[in-house]
Amino acid sequence: MSDTVNNVGHAETARSAPAVVVGIDGPSGTGKSSTSKAVAAKLGLRYLDTGAQYRAITWWMLTNGIDVNDAVAVAEAAGKPEIVSGTDPSAPTITVDGADAAGPIRTQEVTAAVSAVSAVPEVRTRLTELQRAIAAGAPDGIVVEGRDIGTTVLPDADLKIFLTASPEARAARRSGELKGKDATDLAGTQAALIKRDAADAGRKTSPLAKAGDAVEVDTTELTLDQVVECVVTLVEEKRSA
Repeated sequence: MSDTVNNVGHAETARSAPAVVVGIDGPSGTGKSSTSKAVAAKLGLRYLDTGAQYRAITWWMLTNGIDVNDAVAVAEAAGKPEIVSGTDPSAPTITVDGADAAGPIRTQEVTAAVSAVSAVPEVRTRLTELQRAIAAGAPDGIVVEGRDIGTTVLPDADLKIFLTASPEARAARRSGELKGKDATDLAGTQAALIKRDAADAGRKTSPLAKAGDAVEVDTTELTLDQVVECVVTLVEEKRSA
């Protein structure tokens, strides 16, 4: 089994800047992915969406007939799929056993099952090791987004950000990302987000939580550009400190 890291182009100015590891955590709908990719692109850093990896392993379980509610079965299969993440913020990729999984992992079926799979300790151990290896292989620095980056995956990250937003704002954003009937069901989307938050915050292994030394940014009333500028400023301050 081999997990590789793709190279990403960097601006000339970024090459002379100190390497920096940034962890961005928070629940769904707070703007983690859009913010993380934009910050990485602006600063010449690599980018990793750890949530996509959990979705990828969940998709593999579903397509291979594993009962995602059977923790023992999920644990036994956790080491089987080959998951490879490309870290170019302008075109991040993810493959499972060599197949492009970027589209399949975003289905409602995967969304409904990912919390159960993510709660299995063997899954978290396997993906945490992969995430740390990717971060260690980014010599110029990386922005890693997820739900346990600052607390578990990269507790020694140079900068930790925790994004929050009101349930209403998060539901509106997530509905805008969905297609078909889901896009019109704001109430259902909000209920699903709250349910997943409870599941992720309540799991025994690496729950969703704000690291004690993380900077909290409430994105409810902010545009994406404003959030990105805020985080870029924090990173630049950390680099110059």
